[in-house]
Amino acid sequence: MARLSEAAVKQIKEICDRYKDENTPLMMILSDVQNEYGYIPLEVQEVVSEKTGIPVAEIYGVVTFYAFFSLKPKGKYVIGCCLGTACYVKGAQLILDKFSDILGIKPGETTEDGMFTLDALRCIGACSLAPAVSINGRVFPKMTTDSVEKIVEDYRAGVYA
Repeated sequence: MARLSEAAVKQIKEICDRYKDENTPLMMILSDVQNEYGYIPLEVQEVVSEKTGIPVAEIYGVVTFYAFFSLKPKGKYVIGCCLGTACYVKGAQLILDKFSDILGIKPGETTEDGMFTLDALRCIGACSLAPAVSINGRVFPKMTTDSVEKIVEDYRAGVYA
């Protein structure tokens, strides 16, 4: 989306217009844009700034502060490894490291084929299932390093499509 089409600019402006009567519309606008495009690059931030009058620096600050927002496109499958206390003490770091080794990416990165993004999360609210991993909202409970490779293979094969 490096260069925005006229249709994309129009759609982003329409999203901004949805919240024109709100006192603090930025989070709602960015959330809708993120849901629509999957990420919020600088070009989009500039359109939002122009339409709302909110400085690009402020928009950029919000986009980079909240983990939900992304400056880069995410993969088809977003793997969220929980590193909250319950998961961490039960070996979550080893699971994250195993995903990283198998996929050849670090947390916050996306595979070259655009299939997987790996994220380290603070807590996914599945403490009783620790260590837990979430992939596009599907929770994998009581993960082991031995199960990581099979899960990646299954996603590549379309088992969870």
